Amino acid sequence: MIDPASLNYDSQGLVAGLVQTPMGEVRMLGWLNREAVEKTLQSGLVTFWSRSRQCLWTKGESSGNRLRLLGVSVDCDRDALLLTAEPEGPTCHTGAPTCFIEGDPQPALPWLARLEDLLRERKATATHEGSYTQKLFARGAERIAKKVVEEAGEVILAATKHDHAKTPAHRTDLAEEAADLLFHLDMLLISQGLSLADAAQVLQQRHAARS
Repeated sequence: MIDPASLNYDSQGLVAGLVQTPMGEVRMLGWLNREAVEKTLQSGLVTFWSRSRQCLWTKGESSGNRLRLLGVSVDCDRDALLLTAEPEGPTCHTGAPTCFIEGDPQPALPWLARLEDLLRERKATATHEGSYTQKLFARGAERIAKKVVEEAGEVILAATKHDHAKTPAHRTDLAEEAADLLFHLDMLLISQGLSLADAAQVLQQRHAARS
C-alpha cells in the first residue's frame, strides 16, 4: 500500500481519487486529503474529503452503496490516485452504476487491450518456429478453434469435478482453465479481425436495448 505522507497534495491539501471496478469501469471522481487517504487504507472503505461540507465522508455511509477498496495506484506526479474498489450497489447519487452517465459508453474490459496488442504482434510475426502463440497463429483459425473447444472442455471438467466441494483449489483450477479458454478465444477472434471488446460491446448493446 502507499504512504499517505509521500503524496503531493495541492494547495488545499487534496489529491484526486478516481474509482474504478476490477473490470476497469470508472465509477466516480472524488477528492482526498491525507486523513481521507489514511482512513481509506485503514478501513478498506473508500473515503473522501467533502469540499462543500469540509468533512470526511465514507462513500455509502448513508445509502449503503459502499466502495470496498481492493488496491491503490499512484500516478507519476503523485498527485492523483486510482482506487480499485468492489462496489456494493450503484455508485452515483442518481442511482446509476457510475457517475459518468453522459456521452459514449465506457470501453469494456480495458486491461485486455494490453493482451490483445501482444496477440496482434504475435499474429503479425507468426512463424512455425516461433513462440507457442506465433506457432498457433501460423497454423490458422481451424487449429485455434480446436484449442478453444479443447479448453472449453477443460473448463467444464474443472467446474464439475468438485461441484459439491468449492474449495480454494477448486476455484483456482477453474479460474486457470477459464483463463486458458479466454486466451484462446481471444486468439481466434483476433485471427478473424475481431476482439473480445467486440463481443463485450454486443453484450453491452443488448443490455442497453433491454433496459
